[in-house]
Amino acid sequence: QVQLVESGGDLVQPGGSLRLSCAASGRIYRINAMGWFRQAPGQQRELVASITMGPGATNYADSVKGRFTISRDNAKNTVSLQMDSLKPEDTAVYYCYCNAREFAWSGAGGDYWGQGTQVTVSL
Repeated sequence: QVQLVESGGDLVQPGGSLRLSCAASGRIYRINAMGWFRQAPGQQRELVASITMGPGATNYADSVKGRFTISRDNAKNTVSLQMDSLKPEDTAVYYCYCNAREFAWSGAGGDYWGQGTQVTVSL
């Protein structure tokens, strides 16, 4: 019973910036990792960026490296994606993801997804 709520999606001009945020709530003992995926019309969902909540190790898609920055707040169970120098090809629905453990005494948990937030980069 983990819920993810995304915010920050908007219409922005090429070269502009957006910041996406995602908050996890519910039955959470520990979140192992969080990240962002995106899916453009007619395309498969792809990983944009991920971060481990403990070590803070990050991973980025080659297409966004140097432009996007992922960060997390362990105390708040949130993750953010700062998107700079946005391009039209960044247009997609962005989905928040997390891998979480629900209980301290068991390994119950798994992968969870947000509803998605629309990012449109256009003039």
